Amino acid sequence: MSLPARLRESLRVRLLAGTLIWILASIAVAGWGLDALIRDHVERQFLAELRTHLDQLTANLVVGKDGAPELSTPLTDPRFSRPYSGLYWQVDRVAGSTASAAPGLLRSRSLWDYILDVPHGTVPDGELHQHRVPGPQGTRLTAIERSIYPAQQPDQAIRLIVAADEAGMIVPMQRFRGMLWVALGLLATGLVAAAVMQVVIGLAPLARVRRELTAVREGKAQLMAGPFPAEVKPLVDEFNVVLGQNAEVVERARTLAGNLAHALKTPLSVLANAARAEGDGEFAQLVGDQIEIARRQVDYHLRRARSAAATRVPGARTAVIPIVEGLVRAMQRIHADRHLELAVVPMAEGLAFRGEEQDLQEMLGNLLDNACKWARHRIELSAKHEYGRLTITIDDDGKGIARERRQEIVQRGARADEQVEGSGLGLAIVDELARLYEGEIRLEDSARGGVRAVLILPAAS
Repeated sequence: MSLPARLRESLRVRLLAGTLIWILASIAVAGWGLDALIRDHVERQFLAELRTHLDQLTANLVVGKDGAPELSTPLTDPRFSRPYSGLYWQVDRVAGSTASAAPGLLRSRSLWDYILDVPHGTVPDGELHQHRVPGPQGTRLTAIERSIYPAQQPDQAIRLIVAADEAGMIVPMQRFRGMLWVALGLLATGLVAAAVMQVVIGLAPLARVRRELTAVREGKAQLMAGPFPAEVKPLVDEFNVVLGQNAEVVERARTLAGNLAHALKTPLSVLANAARAEGDGEFAQLVGDQIEIARRQVDYHLRRARSAAATRVPGARTAVIPIVEGLVRAMQRIHADRHLELAVVPMAEGLAFRGEEQDLQEMLGNLLDNACKWARHRIELSAKHEYGRLTITIDDDGKGIARERRQEIVQRGARADEQVEGSGLGLAIVDELARLYEGEIRLEDSARGGVRAVLILPAAS
């Protein structure tokens, strides 16, 4: 997935990306601004120090009786006395009407045998001029100069020069720049960490909303409950209202289904009584048979309508073990004359079906009843939870069903053996209910020689 798509789909990514971009941009601008300010400050300090030395050189310069310039007092900075220290001064005679130019006429001991080659321009008397010139040992110097006219020789200009190695300005700047970016990097890291924590903490209620929705979907809860922030609470309340309305719709559908059943059973009962009153005639027998078929069809379709509504109710959850134990006891009583052994393989305590209890009873009851009708001695039932699905398996040791007939007998009204009592609707009801829950029923060969019925349904965590 491309980044723009991720930005559109993920609120967390959008918040973090926006915050990260803003932090990096702010840090970059702040770093550039601070670097420029400090560089300007260091350059000003560097030039201010050179001007101070130049003023001191100007104040201490005198012209002797022989016309040669000399210092009345040595300059105070000890670097002027240390060879190649990085701080230098020099006095040049500028070519005039009575004298020729003489560079390096007087210079600091720090220059040793090196003479500064400073370009000479038309510099007005007393004004400062700045140059970048080569220095001893391949260094680069920043030099400032001033030309004066001594009172003893008013027609002869003397140029005073003070220069310093630019490393004295560059090295501190580089050191500061390194420390600056380290500090800004630590600041950016702290801000990013704070932004991540803010996003995680700020979006934590949404994770709780998701967990509550999952609990409702898996049947652990009927409504979303718990403390939520004021910004999220309206959403949760509205969703709970929707869940409540959905439950009311399902309950209304069940009520209507029950009313319909009663409304239809009353006239069917009247017709059945009238048919019995006619005796054992052919017409009475025909009416009685059709009434019984109508009753079965009404029951079947009412169950289907009820289950279709129930599958749309979030939060439905039915424990499997109590249903299985109750059905096994019922089947042992119903088929007591056959002396069958109904074995239940131990199953997980929390095993649950994500659906209505009546529907699970209907499906398992039909499957167990069919197994009891066909088994010779033993029926075995097992259940497990796998990949979000509940798989219930019922094995019998009967004579089995041919592969080509398995799909046929699942159809409504089809029977595997006309000699065995039944309506043929049991497996059809199981198949219909399982499909409503997006499950399925499969008939396979059993290791015991009979039929293995595999019922797959949604599981509740």
